[in-house]
Amino acid sequence: MIQIYHNPRCGKSRNCLAFVTEKETEVEIIKYLETPPSKEALIDLLQKLNLKSIQLVRVKESIWIEQYKNKSLSDDAIIEALAAHPILIERPIVIKGNKAIIGRIPEEVAQFI
Repeated sequence: MIQIYHNPRCGKSRNCLAFVTEKETEVEIIKYLETPPSKEALIDLLQKLNLKSIQLVRVKESIWIEQYKNKSLSDDAIIEALAAHPILIERPIVIKGNKAIIGRIPEEVAQFI
């Protein structure tokens, strides 16, 4: 089964979801703004993505700029910020088994699934 961390207000996320549901029959949609992931879920997600915590942050979001930019933050502090403010999580994220990718590029999603 494919899982997608999805934000319906994001065009890239909508496009990714449409692409995946066209190719796959079993898709779980995770509306992460409505049901934010826990800190533990974010740690697991980062392992699947093989990314550092800062690479999952939407650094142009106003919350990031106003509260976190230019601060020296540990990985743990960044993960806590993502858990507290899920709007900061890069999207969409496509998960398949123990691997995940940020699904902004349709060709990469096609190769992944």
